[in-house]
Amino acid sequence: MAGGGFVDGHGGARAEHYEYKITWYFVFACIVAALGGSLFGYDLGVSGGVTSMDHFLKEFFHEVYKRKHERLKETDYCKYDNQILTLFTSSLYFAALLSTFAASHVTRNKGRRASILFGAVSFFVGAILNASAQNIAMLIVGRCFLGVGIGFGNQAVPLYLSEMAPAKIRGAVNQLFQLTTCLGIFIANFINNATEKYKWGWRLSLGLATVPATLMFVGGLFLPETPNSLVEQGRLDEGRKVLERVRGTTKVEAEFQDLVEASEAAKAIKHPFRNLLQRKNRPQLVIGALGIPAFQQLTGMNSVLFYAPVIFQSLGFGSGAALWSSTITTGALVLATLISMAFVDRFGRRFFFLEAGFEMICCMVAVAVTLALKFGQGEELPKGIGIFLVVVISLFVLGYGRSWGPLGWLVPSEIFPLETRSAGQSIVVCVNMFFTALVAQCFLVSLCHLKYGIFLLFGGLIVVMSIFIFFLLPETKQVPIEEIHLLWQRHWFWKRYCIPEDEPQVVRKLENQV
Repeated sequence: MAGGGFVDGHGGARAEHYEYKITWYFVFACIVAALGGSLFGYDLGVSGGVTSMDHFLKEFFHEVYKRKHERLKETDYCKYDNQILTLFTSSLYFAALLSTFAASHVTRNKGRRASILFGAVSFFVGAILNASAQNIAMLIVGRCFLGVGIGFGNQAVPLYLSEMAPAKIRGAVNQLFQLTTCLGIFIANFINNATEKYKWGWRLSLGLATVPATLMFVGGLFLPETPNSLVEQGRLDEGRKVLERVRGTTKVEAEFQDLVEASEAAKAIKHPFRNLLQRKNRPQLVIGALGIPAFQQLTGMNSVLFYAPVIFQSLGFGSGAALWSSTITTGALVLATLISMAFVDRFGRRFFFLEAGFEMICCMVAVAVTLALKFGQGEELPKGIGIFLVVVISLFVLGYGRSWGPLGWLVPSEIFPLETRSAGQSIVVCVNMFFTALVAQCFLVSLCHLKYGIFLLFGGLIVVMSIFIFFLLPETKQVPIEEIHLLWQRHWFWKRYCIPEDEPQVVRKLENQV
């Protein structure tokens, strides 16, 4: 449905008057801001590889190293079951969870750009601490600094991209965040492959996280603030100038007026977190702040990303083969994101959620059945079965990479009204990081005890979340970000929460125009 088919709360139709051109200024701003995803992605890719490196395990987790080499050639669900080892991974996400509330305050009051810069600095400090770590405590502290950086970056970057993008290409632009995340994972896997043979290789892998942090900080110094944020801060003239520059035209009156009206509504909200609990914001709370970020992690995808080398080694692959197998799966993730970017504004968000969800369910069942029949007997895995598992996991990654991966950040960032956008995004990141940490901390022990059943569990959860999307999420493609709230007023379920008592005529106009 085109953006022009919607009316504002005053009965006017402004979206059809929005004008824009793609300018180099706009492209530069979006690419630099999207580098925030590379922080998240590089860590996702590098941490799983490092935790499977012999030199790293020998220095910090000797018990795991010993257990691994006692059963080097065997398939074994429990090789890497160690809670301190998983804490190395999950501590970052607990830190990100806590930092997101501070990030909300900075993002709303100081702007999206300030959060991006602060996140880059914190991530840089964490990378230095990890690369020079002498004990487990130093590792964990470094991971916490990385987590604060990711908390600030993940809070601000999706908002920045959604607010800078014209409505008709918002999906593709916002998915730059997911693309740089995937590229970060992909590059991290190649770095792990190159460094794993050296005694100091794990230090180089962790230390190179300073590169994306540096690029993000230096680029961030030249970033413009979003027009939405400038207007929200009362800097109207500056906001209009930036809007004209990023849209490549001076004919921005309609869009600018929508921003001003949204800002006036936002200024009336003194407690945005409390406002999120109001009845009229129920769909944004349930879908954007709680449902989608939780479900994104419960697909099981980040378990594959965290522990892909560990999983493949547990399946009987050698260390080098395990790292290369995980590189193949992350290559599939990059490809899937490019597919989603190309078509999400044509086919819509719901289409990718549902069709890819079916593919992911089939893949989880296939992995579970294969492992139930051929795995866990203390024998080396046949080569053909190993190749089959890599292919199926790659297909699962292809499904996730064009659906829950990018859309898990896109949809929440576009459905909150301006007055609760920063607070809403903070809860999105908070919930996302809580479930990321939970899954990271529990996956290896669950793999040990549930065995192949863990993949059936993930498959069942994907069924539940697909039903959730089918019944509760309206299509948001090409709808201007300040008019998304009108979708809820005609949704079969959410309209009971969102229709203003004195504006039934708005709903009738919506129904007549759609």
